[in-house]
Amino acid sequence: MRPVRSALRALSRSAVAESVASAVPVPAPVVRAFVPAADVRQAVAVAGQLTADDLACTVAHLGRDARDEAEATATVQEHRVLLDRVADAGLGAQVDVVLRPAAVGLHLPGGEALALTHARQVCRTAARAGVTVTLDSEDHASTDVVLALLGALRADFPDTGVVLRAHLRRTEDDCRALAGAGSRVLLAKGARDEPADVAITDPAELDRAWVRCLKVLLDGEGQPVVATHDPRLVEITIALASRYGRAPGTYDLQLPYDARTAEVRRLVATGERVRVHLPWGPEWYGHVARRLAEHPRNLSPFLTSLVPKK
Repeated sequence: MRPVRSALRALSRSAVAESVASAVPVPAPVVRAFVPAADVRQAVAVAGQLTADDLACTVAHLGRDARDEAEATATVQEHRVLLDRVADAGLGAQVDVVLRPAAVGLHLPGGEALALTHARQVCRTAARAGVTVTLDSEDHASTDVVLALLGALRADFPDTGVVLRAHLRRTEDDCRALAGAGSRVLLAKGARDEPADVAITDPAELDRAWVRCLKVLLDGEGQPVVATHDPRLVEITIALASRYGRAPGTYDLQLPYDARTAEVRRLVATGERVRVHLPWGPEWYGHVARRLAEHPRNLSPFLTSLVPKK
């Protein structure tokens, strides 16, 4: 199964594969199972449906890294429009927006200053909307810069959060540094292939690393957001939360949009605060490929759905 996952992850980063896939008339329901919204209007509508079911949501735009300042500025504006629409719908308290620094200029010349300026604009609009913002640390090469941006933003927007991925060997230490009062860390496993000297590749070892990071966050004074679709890790999270004296609501469980099941409703019914990861945007290919890599058993039904029906 691991070779299949590696191949799918490689395909998720392939511009050629994306071009080929985008040219295929994929049935809308197939993509919408993973990416429920193509634009701002749809994203806000889906967020409203989730909050009506007592689910919070983490809204994440699917886009590429900015290739010039105009693209970075356009991405900022798109996020600000989304935030205004979320506020108009009265959803702010239940919504968190993920912001990718690379999408707002981090990798351009003078990128750190540019990304900080753009992130401040998004955070300012989010604050007015009552929405939190979470920075995506993305890969090992950008983690230090993203954490520096986080520190700068929290000076004015203290509820700004960050995504940390347990597959990086440094993440346990990063969790310790960010487990203080007022912090908000979204802990994910990590689905990117990274060099073995900086990342954990063995699945069992990764599970253990994830649990160690989780313990650090639950033992701290911040608000962990625990991202997993693995029922076993959900139960481990709940058990550890109880051990560390964490009541439901002092941490969040986050599940992928395509993982909404009766189990989610059961968790909500027991008092757990559950949020759904809501990806949106027209560039669905990379996200869908990564989700298939995490669950290769879904690959066959997905491919079957692409075959024209007679």
